[in-house]
Parts: sequence; C-alpha cells; structure tokens
Amino acid sequence: MGAPAYTASTTAINSRLNSDGTGASAARAPGTLTGRLISLDIIRGVVMVLMAIDHVRVFSGVPAGGPTPGIFFTRWITNFCAPAFIFLAGTAAYLHGRKLGNRRALARFLAVRGVWLVILELTVLRLAWTFNFDWAHYNLAGVIWVIGWCFVLLAPMVFLPTRAVAAIGIAIIALHNLADYIHVTGVSDGPATWLAQVLYFGGPIPGGDDGGRLFVLYSIIPWIGVMAAGYALGAVMTLDAPRRRRICLRIGIAATLLFVVLRAYDGYGDPRKWHAPRPAATASATAPSGTATGATQATVNAPRRPPAALRFIATTKYPASLLFLLMTLGPTILLIPLVEGARGRLARTLALFGRVPLFFYMVHIPLIHLLAVVVSLLTTGAVEPWLLGNHPAGIGPAPADYVWSLGRLYLVWLVALGILYVVCRWYAGVKQRSRNPLLSYL
Repeated sequence: MGAPAYTASTTAINSRLNSDGTGASAARAPGTLTGRLISLDIIRGVVMVLMAIDHVRVFSGVPAGGPTPGIFFTRWITNFCAPAFIFLAGTAAYLHGRKLGNRRALARFLAVRGVWLVILELTVLRLAWTFNFDWAHYNLAGVIWVIGWCFVLLAPMVFLPTRAVAAIGIAIIALHNLADYIHVTGVSDGPATWLAQVLYFGGPIPGGDDGGRLFVLYSIIPWIGVMAAGYALGAVMTLDAPRRRRICLRIGIAATLLFVVLRAYDGYGDPRKWHAPRPAATASATAPSGTATGATQATVNAPRRPPAALRFIATTKYPASLLFLLMTLGPTILLIPLVEGARGRLARTLALFGRVPLFFYMVHIPLIHLLAVVVSLLTTGAVEPWLLGNHPAGIGPAPADYVWSLGRLYLVWLVALGILYVVCRWYAGVKQRSRNPLLSYL
C-alpha cells in the first residue's frame, strides 16, 4: 500500500507490539514503553484529516456553520480537531519525557520547541495562509501559536507531580468560564487589552497608526489547561492495557455525560445559550402598516432559528468554553481504547498522518491554498483576488459568485489528502532513517 520505507517501519513497529498494542515488551515492567502508542497516532491522524476539511472550507468561501445541516456539520465535526490536537500534544510531551528520562531535558525541549512553533506561525504559516506579504497590517495567532506558548508554559510544570499538573489543567478548564460573569475595568477594555486578548478574550490587537494588527484566534486560556490535562493523561497511557482502557473509558464517558447534563441545564459553561428566546420579528418594509398582511409578514421575516438539536451542540470555540471542551474531549478520550486494535489500510494511513502531525500541518495549508487558486483558474480563468487576502481571520466573506458547493469542497479535500499521503509517507521514511535531532522539531 505504500513505499518500502513506510512498509518497513510499520512492520518493525507492529513486530514490537504485543496484544495490548502499546509496543511494550511482555518482559518489561508495566508502564515501560518501547514503541509508539498506535491508538494515539490513529486519533491524531483522524484529527489531521478532519482539520483539512475545515481549511478547505476556509478557501471555498463556505460559511462557518449554517444555514443547512450539510454546512453546519461540515464545520461542526472539525470542532474536535483543536482540542484533540492540543490535548494529545500534552500527552506526547509526557511520553517524550519518559523516553528522555530527565525532566530538565524535557523542559528545555518543550521551551525550545514552543518558541520554534510561535516563529513558524508568524512567518511560514502566515505566508501560507495569505499568499501576500502584508505583515504590517495582519498576522495570526492560530493553533500552532497557542501550542507553542502552551509548551513554553508547560516546561516549568513538568517539575511538579503529575497529579498537580492534572489539577491545574482541570481547574483551568472547569473554572475559566467564570470570566463570563466578571468584567474587570482596565483589563478587558483598558491599557492591558492586548494582554487580556492574548490570555483569554482573543480578537484583533491594533499595532499603531500603521496597522501591525495581530489577530488572536486561539487565546492561551483555556488551552494551557487542555495541554496540562493531556500531559497528565500521559501517565495513564503508560499503565498496563486493561487498566489504561478502563480509565480512558471512564473519563471519556464521564466528560461526555457531564456535557449533556450541563448543556441541558444551560446555566454555566458556555455563554451561548441553546434555549434562548426566539429573536423578535420585524415587520416587512413593503407590507402595509397595521394590516393583517403586515402582521403575517412580520412573522415570516423573523430570523430563522436552527433546530434545537443543532443549537444544543453549537457551543463556543473562541475562547473555547467548558462545554465545548467537554463535548469534544470526552469522545476523543473515549476513542483511545476503542482504536487500539485497529488494523488495515485505513488505520495504517491514519497512523501515518498521526506520526508526522506538524509536518502535515505545515504542508497542508499552502497545498490547500494553492489548490483553491488552481480551482479559480480552471473555473474562471483568473485568480480570485479574495484568495490573496488575509485568511483565515482577517478577511470578509467571499464574493457570492465564488462560493463553492459542498461537492466541490469535498472533492478538493480528497485531492489534498491524496497528495498529503504521498508527501507524508516520504517524510515518515526520512524521519525513520535519519538520526538528525532537528527532525524532532518537525
């Protein structure tokens, strides 16, 4: 199914797997890892595949959610990507620390890698998203930015007991929505606005009279809590298989049920209330005032409200609410033990993507952007100027005559995945054969 390098590496990994799928030798003590946790690679692979859908959507001009179920779920399913990506980055950090066997070395690795990721976000990825050089007026603090800063913040935490890191992570996740009820003058609307935005509120940060705006899409809180919780789960992943599976199942089920209960109550955990009153209707400008026809038209012109089921799962992502995180992380953790025994072509392909997640990310943004340019050339004979704007957060809606159908969106997504498979398979082979330590940063 793949190149010899990938087939050989997969065979080598599988040959070290025992029946519990951990890569641990039966002769070793519980919790000792000699290979990769294939289940984590598979889940990361799923995340990368779903993430690509959303980023194709960005350049397709299709809105983020609504008005049809097809468009809604095209966006909604990708909500699982950032939480899983950041959570499992924390888990990978813990497992890497076990491999290094030295907390000081782990802290140094996380700090250096974190700064490197921030630099990549503000340079290479900014150019890949926009295909322009307008750094003076736009830059993006996206998911790679926040992972970078979370690594930097996690570095000193690794010297704490794992239980303490878990407590910090859970507390941040559970309590940060208290900010919905607190307005501190001078923090959210004063001289320290930029710091408040970076830490929690997000949004565009002005850079003076000549622009220089930084758009904070991913604030540090609550994502540092998500990474810390993922780091703590790393300790669970070193346990013997039956115990590890039981714990993951319990955590996953408990988080998912807690989401359902809190969302049904609709009191705390998300500023977007799903059972809020229907927006008031407004009378039609063309209907005679005070007539029966006008009253009927007012009802017709009331803003359309999504069905209750869609409102229930339409939680807040920026900044990520408690309910958004429970809704996404619960099923993600639940999936870990369920895919441990996965085999076959699909599992191998997903594991391949999951073994090189940063490389996938760095390649897929410019690839998808370039495919969108090609589609524009093929369909109109010219490059739509909107494609060269400040994507994904510093640009308005696409021209109405440019927006793709969902069919075209998914076709381009499949083409992108095919190209990414070839490129990632090549890089996985290079990484397998090389001993260059710099490759650990990509």
